[in-house]
Amino acid sequence: MTMTLYGIRNCDTMKKARAWLEARGVAYVFHDYKVAGIDAATLSAWAASVGWEKLLNRAGTTFRGLSDADKADLNEAKAIALMVANPSLIKRPVLTGAAEVPLVGFSVAAYEAALP
Repeated sequence: MTMTLYGIRNCDTMKKARAWLEARGVAYVFHDYKVAGIDAATLSAWAASVGWEKLLNRAGTTFRGLSDADKADLNEAKAIALMVANPSLIKRPVLTGAAEVPLVGFSVAAYEAALP
């Protein structure tokens, strides 16, 4: 199965994940949200596997910049719509194809477990 690393090119966490994969010779395709976007169907599938709460990056400046109305009464449908419109709201990176469920965020331990 082909692995795909989803994120934003200049994100520091993305750089760590790419460096980790490349240092171990792990082949992957990079999907840049800023260039290629992301669709609701993909986000819905990830949310079904890991939960939309794990996908939504509430710690970033993009989330803090949302209106109070956008932040209020969040549910899966609303969060997915916000992430499609603002891909910076998606926690980075998301790695698919390495494990049964997508790996969200970068953790050496999680990557080592999924890619021994």
